[in-house]
Amino acid sequence: MLVLFTVSAFILVLMGLAVIYRKNKKWSLARKVLIGLAVGVVFGVVLQLFCGSHKAIIIESITWFDIIGTGYVKLLQMIVMPLILISILSAVAKLHNASALGKISFFTIAILLVTTFIAAIIGISVTLLFGLTAEGLTSGAQEAARLATIEGNHVKSLQGLTIPQIFLSFIPQNPFLDLTGVRATSIIGVVIFAIFLGLAALRLVHDDQERGQKVLNAIDIFQIWIMKLVRTVMQLTPYGVFALMAKMAASSNLHDIIKLGSFLIASYIAISLMFLVHGLLVSMTGISILSFFKRMLPLLAFAFTSRSSAASIPLNIETQTQRFGVPDSIASFAASFGATIGQNGCAGIYPAMLAVMVAPTVGIHMDFHWLSMLAIVVMISSIGVAGVGGGATFAALIVLPIMGLPIELIALLITLEPLIDMGRTALNVSGAATAGIITSKILGETRPMNIEKD
Repeated sequence: MLVLFTVSAFILVLMGLAVIYRKNKKWSLARKVLIGLAVGVVFGVVLQLFCGSHKAIIIESITWFDIIGTGYVKLLQMIVMPLILISILSAVAKLHNASALGKISFFTIAILLVTTFIAAIIGISVTLLFGLTAEGLTSGAQEAARLATIEGNHVKSLQGLTIPQIFLSFIPQNPFLDLTGVRATSIIGVVIFAIFLGLAALRLVHDDQERGQKVLNAIDIFQIWIMKLVRTVMQLTPYGVFALMAKMAASSNLHDIIKLGSFLIASYIAISLMFLVHGLLVSMTGISILSFFKRMLPLLAFAFTSRSSAASIPLNIETQTQRFGVPDSIASFAASFGATIGQNGCAGIYPAMLAVMVAPTVGIHMDFHWLSMLAIVVMISSIGVAGVGGGATFAALIVLPIMGLPIELIALLITLEPLIDMGRTALNVSGAATAGIITSKILGETRPMNIEKD
């Protein structure tokens, strides 16, 4: 009965938001998203207060919330691969020379890796400052079960992993299989496939002008078609964000948060410092830090609630092009590469913090040499991390064994994953956008825009 009442209340609030949005058609999508976020948090907190002692009710209610929340994320994931394919294909086809492609790729990847290195240093520094350690943390049956699941799903695929093998995994042996997102590096595989398709289109234009032009026209039409699809799905963002935030607030375990509160606080301090680094880097291009975050807010809000860098790609591209004047070609590369390479939060801060916490428990003396090696390993290992929820776990499972550290702490901290992962994902997406904005400025491709104006 209570479940029916909760679900009914959820539907009524959802309908109320729809009526409010309909009566205020002039509101921007960003404002609608922020309202949905705030209302979702309030709804989830109220549900936690009234039904917190009845976990079964909350769990059952959330399965209904997921129709909207998780359903929306699935729709975004549905358009990710087609969008990446056509965006990169169109970008390459319009470049007209391979040197521009090389410059865009070089600067984008370099910025992503450098910022991940900085993120690792920040993660190490904050962990040492807080004196965080894995000593005293014990695992129960629940954590042991989680560790067994992690080992079963990931460790086997990571055994014997080398840097050359990571690079080989980028090459799409079956691009149509990669379009399904089956591999951790499927996004990069699709990017590479799209690049080769684009280069082939350029060669066709050179060899057969008439047929080549038809191919270019077909690419333009397909891109317009896919962008219409993207905008149709993006209109659902306020409702998806509302449901996702309601789920997060209702399902958070206060006891676990208090138990590992110092790690939670330290993580968000590190994340905040890295956000500041992004702002400072972008400010060198002539955009104020305040303006940067104001323009990024809708994108960051969505990444925060969805916990998926890959699902944020469409909005990331749109934010870079429409709010910062970045060309489609550079924005597409930055958003796509940023979903799997150099994730500042999941592949930078998180594994670095875990390594520093675990090292003293196995007798490792953390001198400057060891910490420097850790930062380098984190940076290199950030290549090819899956851009979906759980990417941080994947990154930690790469870094810890390389540094000769046990992985048990990963299972102990999974209780905090939803709360911390939201901030980490927003940071990942911010890093990708930062790479695109700076690359565009370096190459002199940024369109003149009044960035300070709303």
